[in-house]
Amino acid sequence: MKLLGKFNLIVGLVLAVGLALASFLSYRVTQDNARDEVVRQARLMMQAMTSARDYTSQQVKPLLVKQQEHQESFLPQTVPAFAATETFASIQHRYPDYAYKEATLNPTNLRDRAVDWESDVINAFRKQRTLTELVGERDTPTGRSLYLARPMAADMPCLQCHSTPAAAPPAMIRHYGPNNGFGWQPNEVVAAQIVSVPMTVPIQLADKAFRELVVALAAVFLASLILLDVVLLFTVVRPLRSLSAMADQISMGKMDMPELPASGKDEISVLAGSFNRMRRSLERAIKMLEG
Repeated sequence: MKLLGKFNLIVGLVLAVGLALASFLSYRVTQDNARDEVVRQARLMMQAMTSARDYTSQQVKPLLVKQQEHQESFLPQTVPAFAATETFASIQHRYPDYAYKEATLNPTNLRDRAVDWESDVINAFRKQRTLTELVGERDTPTGRSLYLARPMAADMPCLQCHSTPAAAPPAMIRHYGPNNGFGWQPNEVVAAQIVSVPMTVPIQLADKAFRELVVALAAVFLASLILLDVVLLFTVVRPLRSLSAMADQISMGKMDMPELPASGKDEISVLAGSFNRMRRSLERAIKMLEG
């Protein structure tokens, strides 16, 4: 194998290893960035729903509880959980893959009852009372989804309606009945706010960015290899070819060739100068022997 071929093989292997390593690191970075973006979206949605809850409890409820209609027939619009869920329902019409739920182990409104995986999230908060947020992933019929959950404990406003049926507003009992949503204990984790955000689109964008990055890196590495080949050809291979040709001519006794250019201080120039001196010395020695 010629020198240029060996150089291409060695440098190609080095660049291939570098490309593989860069691709691995880039894939992890793009995937992590995509996941971070999904988590950011989930936190933004969670804050929006928390704001809807706060607005209801601070602005809407004080007005509605004074209405005679609320005393006769319970108005669910006074419940922060109901307000947040209904607010998100209007968003979900346009973005059906997004979800928000205040999953509850023992809810008054049965639509809030936690399913199996939501119960696991709530129980995780019950076991670790210092845990304030939980982020996880799960498979759904529409693809991979990320969920962000925060615990909800029974405070005094909650206990006014959920301690016992006797303590609850009569209008609420007439609306929901006395069988669900009672027996909550002070500061007990009874529910979790859960936001679910699809990961399909961010992951697809991350995969596309990764493929484009790998193609760009491969193009840069190939261009670098070609440039190195050109530089090596003119600075190393050609001078060595000339030295090799001179050595071949001298071995056959031909001394009438021009000297090699030996300007410069690099190793090739020094070698060319040494070879020129050796040829002159050999030529003088041959003339002495002939004389």
